[in-house]
Amino acid sequence: MSSLQDLLAQRAEIEKKIADVQREERGQAINQIKSLMAEFGLTAADIAGKAPTVRASTAGKPTGKVAPKFRNGATGETWTGRGLQPKWLKAALASGAKLEDFAL
Repeated sequence: MSSLQDLLAQRAEIEKKIADVQREERGQAINQIKSLMAEFGLTAADIAGKAPTVRASTAGKPTGKVAPKFRNGATGETWTGRGLQPKWLKAALASGAKLEDFAL
């Protein structure tokens, strides 16, 4: 039967061997990565960078301004129909006008 001191010594020896093997394998991995980077002309920035992402809702669609759908005949102000209604349109609707009256 092994004594506690013998078991502790064995554990220390095994932990040292583990650390040595980890250090050696890490070095091999680094060398392999450097070789692949050189072969393909990669830099650290290429490895760390993120690929641009495209939102599914805009994939393949042009982006930019949206054409106006409503116009205030008196002032020429416009609204695309997106977002909050502008004050001029709210005021006109409150005074009895219809949304269709401002459609383009």
